[in-house]
Amino acid sequence: MTIFSPGLFKHPSRCFRSYSIVGVGLLGTFTYRHKYKINRVSFSSSTPSSYYCRATLSTTMEEVKPAFDSDKAAVLVNELRKTFNSGKTKSYEWRISQLESISKMIDEKEKEIVEALQKDLSKPELEAFLSEILMARSSCKLALKELKQWMMPQKVETSLATYPSSAEIVAEPLGVVLVISTWNFPFSLSLDPVIGAIAAGNAVVLKPSEIAPATSSLLSRLVGEYMDKSAIIVVEGAVAETSALLEQKWDKIFFTGGARVGRIVMAAAAKNLTPVTLELGGKCPAVVDSNVNLQVTARRIVAGKWVCNNGQACIGVDYIITTKELAPKLIATLVNVVEEIFGKDLMESKERSRIINSFHFKRLVNLLEEDKVSSKIVFGGQRDESQLQIAPTILLDVPEDSMILQEEIFGPLLPIITVERLEDSFAMINRKPKPLAAYLFSDDEQIKRKFVQNIYAGGMAINDTILQVTVPTLPFGGVGESGMGSYHGKFSFDAFSHKKAVLYRSFAGDSPTRYPPYTPGKKKQIKALLSGKLLNIMLALLGFYKD
Repeated sequence: MTIFSPGLFKHPSRCFRSYSIVGVGLLGTFTYRHKYKINRVSFSSSTPSSYYCRATLSTTMEEVKPAFDSDKAAVLVNELRKTFNSGKTKSYEWRISQLESISKMIDEKEKEIVEALQKDLSKPELEAFLSEILMARSSCKLALKELKQWMMPQKVETSLATYPSSAEIVAEPLGVVLVISTWNFPFSLSLDPVIGAIAAGNAVVLKPSEIAPATSSLLSRLVGEYMDKSAIIVVEGAVAETSALLEQKWDKIFFTGGARVGRIVMAAAAKNLTPVTLELGGKCPAVVDSNVNLQVTARRIVAGKWVCNNGQACIGVDYIITTKELAPKLIATLVNVVEEIFGKDLMESKERSRIINSFHFKRLVNLLEEDKVSSKIVFGGQRDESQLQIAPTILLDVPEDSMILQEEIFGPLLPIITVERLEDSFAMINRKPKPLAAYLFSDDEQIKRKFVQNIYAGGMAINDTILQVTVPTLPFGGVGESGMGSYHGKFSFDAFSHKKAVLYRSFAGDSPTRYPPYTPGKKKQIKALLSGKLLNIMLALLGFYKD
């Protein structure tokens, strides 16, 4: 007998005799447990080990029905909808209290958060603080500071056709929303959209990534401890639990992850016409001109590649394009900076995160070992599967049809492509799907303008990397294959709000012109009002156009 258990096992060495997934919710603590005797375990080479484990089992098998299935998911959503419909989450006071609780949680549990990130990704403490804790804390503090302003109706002008009148745009919560987060920044990318959803007044279900189990478990426990459990729930689990959640009717789904799963999420949402925000990724290029400060440029590229979760970031530099003349100097400077930051023995450095699991490790090794690619390594390339570590690796002029230039790398490999003229890079970038971010290093104002005008991307930074996401007044989101919708700062509030149009009129100024029968005189009055000429408008309002 063969059984496929989607998402239960992260890695071949972790197939246990019993496995459980625990979450805290409205119905108390729920557990997903499979318990059986394994006679022989084998893994399909064509199936990512992070998603499937195939085990041949004995004919006698004790199995407990998953505690969180579609029926339980439906009950959960119905309970949350009752909470939302009560009006509880819409009040300013409730929103503020929950945001304050998140802020308190981050402050009080900082050490535990760092420890969980260390277990999942071996994130260095400072990197964990800057990219995860500080980002979430900053988002929360901004929402606390600006929430009253964000909630205020926005007054807008009206037209003469509605005179006398006033109008406003009212931001109202969408309802019950689902946030599905990812593993590479499992704390900040879970909490950031949740902060926006709470600020907008919604009831929320957070589904953290099972590929970062320590952070997922911590979020489940802390949210249950600090937040209002009647309105904010964490559901842990893998493919089965996510599928059960996606079968429900939501008022918004916010997904962070890859394009393949993004399509699945969007297809599920389409069944109920549920709006989605998809934060995906793509091949983010960095174009380097010859007139730059090479030392500063190299440090900023290293920060946007290897310092940022060891390349496992959707906005990290995926590949570089520069001129043939500059390439040797750029490579030499990059190597110097890498060794300055991580040391000469790159594999011994404790300043880089590890690869998340063995599937992604093997995926990256396959990219390196492809024909006509392995010979292009000019720096790095060392690897240690037992530690899930690959050294910072630079490759020069790999073939454009190779997998490393076709797939999003999401790891510490950095191809450099050379062109005769820098402008040739524009066509190369635009031949690929639109990336989440694009970077340019240049002091040439004309090149900067051309880059901004001609390169299609979710966002950009000129003469730096990554930092555009730290500016709360800028939206963060993709376009095309890299996603849809945006968030951060007020854009997070807007992502989970409906902008309701409201027109106010008094009983005065009710003109018979708008009502049938439409006589020739009335037609003249309507045309005069629509002409926009002040004299005609005044004559029409005074009734000088008679039948």
